[in-house]
Amino acid sequence: MNFPLVTTDWLAQHLEDPELVLLDASMEVVLGKEPLVYDELYVIPGALSCHIDRDFFDHHSSQTHAMPNEKQFIHAAQALGINHNSTVVIYDDQGIYSAPRAWWTFKAMGFDKVFVLDGGLPQWRGEGRDTVRQFASAINLGDIKGRQQQHKVCDTEFILTHLGHANVDIIDARAAGRFNGTSPEPRVGMRSGHIPGSLNLPFAQVLNGFKMKPIRELHTIFANLDASHNAQRVFSCGSGITACILILASYAAGHHQAALYDGSWAVWGGDAALPIE
Repeated sequence: MNFPLVTTDWLAQHLEDPELVLLDASMEVVLGKEPLVYDELYVIPGALSCHIDRDFFDHHSSQTHAMPNEKQFIHAAQALGINHNSTVVIYDDQGIYSAPRAWWTFKAMGFDKVFVLDGGLPQWRGEGRDTVRQFASAINLGDIKGRQQQHKVCDTEFILTHLGHANVDIIDARAAGRFNGTSPEPRVGMRSGHIPGSLNLPFAQVLNGFKMKPIRELHTIFANLDASHNAQRVFSCGSGITACILILASYAAGHHQAALYDGSWAVWGGDAALPIE
């Protein structure tokens, strides 16, 4: 499969596949949208909790939500029983919110048999499909490895050296008010505005309810954004979570030259030495 998302129908048909590893990548804190709140735990049968905010961030970094290093990734992924030949499907409890960040973490470590469940838990429950009240547990350690794909994650130095570069589009997933500096940042003391020359595509614009918009609409959205089809797309947001929703949308639309600005606005907006608009 080359498409980055799978449907609930596909998942229902493959839940018993021995090579399938189903991960719930929900996060406790949801920013940038009105969060769905549940009265109790609902789990798609067989899913493991991947604890993205505990195990798949580099907590030794000064950055908010920094991507894990190879050792951290391998340790966390093997603990989930993931093997080199596994097929990993990831969902979250908001529809499409944090699952794309977990998906991109696997992709950035060179693991390509990873997919996002389109619509996530809300879509699954909305269709009346079965859920359980607890997560599954990995039986054995997996043998998955990981090697950082340097071109899939970039830092502030890369952004600085590519400002105004014709072959690099910087696309910001934050809401228009935050991008334009007319709405306050959620982090106290953070500057308002955006990276000079960057484009604004609020992540909600690529979603249709809980699901990703159809491919044709995604093509139109990126075309109207004036993003070049041949340029590398670098995606940013508040702290590196919702930018990955846009990376997923870009992949779904057939554009795979994507990178995550790992620091995002939490780094850029917090450094008075960096230019803003």
